[in-house]
Amino acid sequence: MLIEQRLHAGIREGRITVLFRRWRRPQVVAGRTYRTAAGLIAVDAIDEVTGKITKADARRAGHPDAESVFAELAAAISPAVRAKRRYPHKDPGDAPLTTYKVKIRHLDIPDPRDELAASADISAADRSAITARLERLDKASTYGPWTQATLNAIAERPGTRAADLASDFNRETQPFKLDVRKLKNIGLTISLEVGYRLSPRGEAYLRSGGA
Repeated sequence: MLIEQRLHAGIREGRITVLFRRWRRPQVVAGRTYRTAAGLIAVDAIDEVTGKITKADARRAGHPDAESVFAELAAAISPAVRAKRRYPHKDPGDAPLTTYKVKIRHLDIPDPRDELAASADISAADRSAITARLERLDKASTYGPWTQATLNAIAERPGTRAADLASDFNRETQPFKLDVRKLKNIGLTISLEVGYRLSPRGEAYLRSGGA
């Protein structure tokens, strides 16, 4: 689940407990936990917004009022798409999309991926297991092997914007970011405020010879 950087501190401090999202279908499930840039987030409820957004809920989402919520939702829609849509009830959002209120709770517990990433002690068995995971990712790819090249690029250019790294591979930014997230799930990379770097585990894996 993607969360705006400006909300991270408020979520961690418990001041922000609501997110508003406009989706064609729900992208989260109540009762599940999600890894985000703000930490581990529990989704306690997700409800379709069928009436007005209250000022209290807007403030729980980090906004001064409902108008600010709708303005931010509209800003997430490209101008080209927005120009082709009609917006009922003076809502500037994208008509085919549904607005959802997501009740969230920050979990002040370690992310298992962080603990895995922090370990630079890689045994031969660990190395084999990582290599097997990477080979499966490469095999499932529709554009050929990518894992080793991506790890090397992050190692050589830590802190580089995802868009710039993606451009080097002639790839779209969002699919590239999803692939890097797969490497993070294995404990090989760490997300920075801008770009990525290898984790201690990722560095140890490359030092061991990589794939």
